[in-house]
Amino acid sequence: MIYLMRRLMQTAERYTKELNKKFSVSAPQVACLLALLDDGPTSPSQIAKKIMVESSTVTGIIDRLEQKGLVKRTRVSQDRRVITVELTEAGQRLAENAPPPIQQKIVMGLTKTDAGERARIIQALSRLTDMIDADDVDEGDEVAIV
Repeated sequence: MIYLMRRLMQTAERYTKELNKKFSVSAPQVACLLALLDDGPTSPSQIAKKIMVESSTVTGIIDRLEQKGLVKRTRVSQDRRVITVELTEAGQRLAENAPPPIQQKIVMGLTKTDAGERARIIQALSRLTDMIDADDVDEGDEVAIV
């Protein structure tokens, strides 16, 4: 089990390194670019919902993408707080050529499984997540791995 979890983490790390090496962007930045490619110009809060991160996190992602010339912010009203984010030409080219996110591969694989198997996978992952988040484990406790 630990070996399989490690393989999942290593795959995610390889994906991130490949993105950094080839495109000089991170996985969350690609997710943001792909959301904009799919949906067109949109608000940061909508991007945050689509890529499943907090709004404060997406603000930093957009800042870095804007510095790289991949997105631009546009004020859409007299109220300068309301903005829309859109791809630049360079951002669109990158989004069209970037490899699909790991999450998309997982979703595609899960669509090929029946509902019962998906439910079992979710249940097992939920139990593992609960174990990792366990508050009652002291640093001094020994844990046996089976």
